Amino acid sequence: MQSALAVVTIVVAGVMVGVEFAVAVFFNPIMNRLPDEGRIAAQSDGARLLGRVMPVWYISAMALGAVWAAVAWGDAGASLVTAATALLGVSVVMSVLLLVPINDRAKTWTAEDRPADWKQQADRWNAYHYVRVGVIVAAFALFAVALGR
Repeated sequence: MQSALAVVTIVVAGVMVGVEFAVAVFFNPIMNRLPDEGRIAAQSDGARLLGRVMPVWYISAMALGAVWAAVAWGDAGASLVTAATALLGVSVVMSVLLLVPINDRAKTWTAEDRPADWKQQADRWNAYHYVRVGVIVAAFALFAVALGR
């Protein structure tokens, strides 16, 4: 059971990391090159879609990590799983405190109705997102190393 739980946790976390990495490295730079109207439309649509999906994904990955840590408690690698789960917790706190407030505003932006500082808010979201991606990549790496123990 522990091996299956480990694999499911790594797959869920790994796909989540892949999506967030792709957003940071590919999707956002492409959006930033669009004309303002297209960028705002893409950004608000992405904020709505990913704003519904990603919280469930983050919480699921963290819950799976917590269950894996509990099941593996005392075994080799359990501390790595616990550390990875804690990092996912950090990413959730970062999301709620730093990224979600900007995302909630961006969901409502249109070309006709946007704040004067919308580009600065989007750039701030991107900067926070890069840090969050680093945190979840570290969590994923710890999960992977723990599986090998």
